[in-house]
Amino acid sequence: MSAGAVIRRPEALFDLRTPVTDTDRVDAEPRNDLHVGHPARGKAPRTQRSGAVGKFSDACQGKVCEHGLTWIKPSFLWMMYRSNWGTSTGQETVLAVEIDRDGFDWALRHACLSSYVRGLHPDRSTWQRDLKHAPSRVQWDPERDLNLRPLPYRSLQLGLSGTTSSRYADEWTVSISDVTPLAREIRALVSRGDPDLAAQLLPQEKPYAAGDELLAHLRP
Repeated sequence: MSAGAVIRRPEALFDLRTPVTDTDRVDAEPRNDLHVGHPARGKAPRTQRSGAVGKFSDACQGKVCEHGLTWIKPSFLWMMYRSNWGTSTGQETVLAVEIDRDGFDWALRHACLSSYVRGLHPDRSTWQRDLKHAPSRVQWDPERDLNLRPLPYRSLQLGLSGTTSSRYADEWTVSISDVTPLAREIRALVSRGDPDLAAQLLPQEKPYAAGDELLAHLRP
């Protein structure tokens, strides 16, 4: 089971994006920005998890991690790529987890990039030390289209470790809903050659009000 972007039709959850160049390097231009879906009920963002067991409590208890981390996958289509539309073994159920915005911002503010970037980090040793002690980490992975092919920009993945993962489960989680039917409906439309209708069902993603205070240290 893995954490990811939060989705619930017709809104989206997180879509944290940064463009990349033709050489697949993350573009550090100011146009790098953060996108997030805004739920109709309030300010709380949503994140997404997929797993074999469709019990909402499993997502809240933080039982499922990758390499000791609980990952928030921000993009719906990236999550579909990661779980193969919710059909991969152990990822057959997709849950939308609405989380507190203050918690999400805190995790971004205290995160460390998962890879060393010359010019951003003072040196490799400092980066390794920061990564070891950081309560959260960020990596950028190519966004996907409806056919799950890579696009020329990346979406942010947010990994939570230790007590931060517990805070996500116990303090930041606002609500959980099963969006597996939505994933299957969109996949069926794509499979039968109706991408336009499939695209209409995708969550809408809007710019997230996150300034340099949250993102400057995370933009390679």
